Amino acid sequence: KGDGRLSRVDRYILAQFLWLFGFFALVLVAIFWINRAVVLFDRLIGDGQSMVVFLEFTALALPRLIMTVLPIATFAAAVYVTNRLNNESEITVMLATGSSPWRLARPVLVFGMISASMVFVLAHVLEPAAQSHLSQRQQEISQNITARLLTDGEFLSPASGVTFYAREIAQDGVLHDVFLADHRATEEGVIYTAAEAYLVREGEQTTLIMLDGLAQRLTLESNRLSTAKFQDFSFDISNLVRQDSAKPTPVAYLNSYWLATDPLGVAESAGATLGEVTQELHSRFARPVFAMVTALIGFSALLVGGYSRFGIWREVVMAFGLLILIDGMRGVVSEPVIKNPDLWPIIYLPSLLGATIVAGLLWTAAQPRWWRRRRAA
Repeated sequence: KGDGRLSRVDRYILAQFLWLFGFFALVLVAIFWINRAVVLFDRLIGDGQSMVVFLEFTALALPRLIMTVLPIATFAAAVYVTNRLNNESEITVMLATGSSPWRLARPVLVFGMISASMVFVLAHVLEPAAQSHLSQRQQEISQNITARLLTDGEFLSPASGVTFYAREIAQDGVLHDVFLADHRATEEGVIYTAAEAYLVREGEQTTLIMLDGLAQRLTLESNRLSTAKFQDFSFDISNLVRQDSAKPTPVAYLNSYWLATDPLGVAESAGATLGEVTQELHSRFARPVFAMVTALIGFSALLVGGYSRFGIWREVVMAFGLLILIDGMRGVVSEPVIKNPDLWPIIYLPSLLGATIVAGLLWTAAQPRWWRRRRAA
């Protein structure tokens, strides 16, 4: 049809792309999520955090993970579907009925735009909001003395050289049979044991009050051990918890609207340079374009090979190589923009190069005789 609407064939091809895209995205997200979740689980649960905190952290990390995976899933779906259409001679039939490679690329372009719209929402809305909330929760947990010390029946090390143990924690907050070893000083080590203890917080200061206990001090130089019984003893443990000073919000955590409307103000408040703000803003626009280009590269590279009984593995390797080349350029063009924000147009250079390659491949596919002569030569 010439009215710009998708024909039945276009919808059929687009449905194939979307189905495989969903499958590859789900599989890749699951693989990357499991790898990250294992490390995160060991760190959070080892620090005494609950399963709810673990699930919250993994959920907040999903937007960045999905944004990274979507272009890969888009490329994989484009290659797989095109290869299958080639093997089943469906592309050959469509070309024989008068459809040009440019015409066949229309559903691929629509598929790439759908993927690009997902990346756009993730890059501009979900990922900055998730990272900002994740950073806030990390600061809250790092300052939470309860999560680090109130875990009964386990030996914990809230700081280097400090070991803490409480046999039982009552519902009213009383710690029974407390053990605290402080070996931070190089010249001596101190061990406190108490029948009961309480945690008292006053502002930013946290104190462990121990009742009916024993203090044992070992002087390493003289190898002399001295002991002292006490009825009550207070031990300041505020420095056992890492207190992060207030830090400016990183540029990557800020909304795109502020990056675009007030780049100088954002750079000053975030403690960054204008180049870093410019690079972050335009990278968020370049990522969706790159996702769309990956779909077109996967399709056009395989379309050049045409039908072959021996498969089109060479074209698959070529498409993968082109993807690596373009993706590698994205990291190269970021550094000059950070140094000189006036060079922001080069952020889009990898996607522009990819679009140029796609146009060349589609033109080559539209000239089969010329391509056959070149391959024969």
